[in-house]
Amino acid sequence: MDYKDRCRYLEDRIKQLNKIGIALSKEDDFNKLFEMIMEEAKHITNADGRTLYMTDGKSLKFEIIRNDSLNLIMGGTSGNDIPWPSIPLYDDSSNPNYKNVSCYVAHTGETSNIKDAYKEDGFDFSGTKNADKANQYRSKSFLTLPLKNHEDEIVGVMQLINAIDSNTGEIIPFSKDMEQQVESLASQAAVALTNKRLVAELKKLFESFIKLIATAIDKKSEYTGGHCERVPEICMMLADAVEKADYGKYKDFTMTNDERYELYIAAWLHDCGKVATPVHVVDKSTKLETITDRIEVVNTRFELIKRDIENKFLKESLDGNNPSKQDFQLALSELNENKNFIQKINVGGEFMEKVDQDKVEEISKKYQWINENGKLVDFFSELEIRNLQISKGTLLPEEREIINDHISITIDMLEKLPYPKNLRNVPEFAGGHHETLDGKGYPKGLTEDQMSTQAKIMAIADIFEALTADDRPYKDGKKLSHAMRIMGYFRDDYHIDEELFEIFVKEKVYEKYAKEYVKEEQIDVFNDKELLEFK
Repeated sequence: MDYKDRCRYLEDRIKQLNKIGIALSKEDDFNKLFEMIMEEAKHITNADGRTLYMTDGKSLKFEIIRNDSLNLIMGGTSGNDIPWPSIPLYDDSSNPNYKNVSCYVAHTGETSNIKDAYKEDGFDFSGTKNADKANQYRSKSFLTLPLKNHEDEIVGVMQLINAIDSNTGEIIPFSKDMEQQVESLASQAAVALTNKRLVAELKKLFESFIKLIATAIDKKSEYTGGHCERVPEICMMLADAVEKADYGKYKDFTMTNDERYELYIAAWLHDCGKVATPVHVVDKSTKLETITDRIEVVNTRFELIKRDIENKFLKESLDGNNPSKQDFQLALSELNENKNFIQKINVGGEFMEKVDQDKVEEISKKYQWINENGKLVDFFSELEIRNLQISKGTLLPEEREIINDHISITIDMLEKLPYPKNLRNVPEFAGGHHETLDGKGYPKGLTEDQMSTQAKIMAIADIFEALTADDRPYKDGKKLSHAMRIMGYFRDDYHIDEELFEIFVKEKVYEKYAKEYVKEEQIDVFNDKELLEFK
């Protein structure tokens, strides 16, 4: 090769190395990244065999194996598992394994270029020779190089076997020029691998931190445990179904991997604002509950009233006034009935009739007791009456406002985070799950055209999880048929998106979720086609 040819050759090699460097930086799939490295090494050396090892500090694990002559294609994206065990870097006495050439390179960080393994005395190639005999192969030239990260740590080893002369087809040693070029490639590859690994580790740390926050929120209350964990599951189930649907206004809806990840993270963080919600509000399992359930105090008052009724009857009997036993029994019966009534309504429910609300005030006026200050007062305080008259659930309007405020806190918290480009929509996705299509939701009162598809998906996921959850303080988990009927009402009232709900039903997303996360006794049979009609 003359001077000009040599220059052209070197210029082509530089261009190729730059090209592979750019490709390595763009590729996110580790297996594809590894294979790209090996194919470029083959291009440089025309090596018949290529092996890539990764190290965990204790051993070398086979990551990719390719051998053209033996038609070996294992590891990487091939789908073929590598049956061979990892190679230990240390012996039983914890001494470095220098007998194996790949382990030697992993320990020393030095490149090894062996012309003929069968004539090499420094390393043990007995295993290689046995394999050659079994496969009628001849492993001759070996080029083994370390993969070093930016901190000069060994992260892997690349081994090339049998450089082939393109003209004669004979096995030749790896030249010094080949060695230098592959070392340059290995350096690029190691940096790329390290960067990808660091990104993956940071991503894992980020996700773990997010799940830690979500777990802390769920653990904050025994009644909402698992909500933050389950919503991402159903959310992604519905997102998958929407992408696959070939009908309706969402037939062209697609998400990139980054967009899917963005939705997934938003789903995990959708209730992060609840970290600031007082526990006694979140855990208010009955209408009278504060730190403790005040129903016990109320029951004590009933016992005091019962004692007064009994004492009055006994006193009148002792005084010879002949009190009516029937009136006495009637008074006790009525008292017990009122006590049971208060016990029942204290639990809360879906709806409280006006007549029952009025009865609370009637009971309060009917019975009086002497409080701790020695003052004769009505049976219930004004605050107790307000709580007992709650028409739905267990929360007063101001307590409901505290609960609802979690979404404003969520948005405020999430908007303060310095997101990378692929996660910038997390606050909008997470913060929109209590918005409704008619603009009557909260906290921003957004309308349908102001909401993203992802936020609408999350709204459905959040509602359905809440309906089917069996750990709420004021209700049991609903039957699947009942939950879906309520979802239909939300659709009819323009609280949730009609066509997303249609996909939720038609693609049986609800059924898939229920099989994994809903109690068996809640799963019943119903005609889901009826849900597709407006009421």
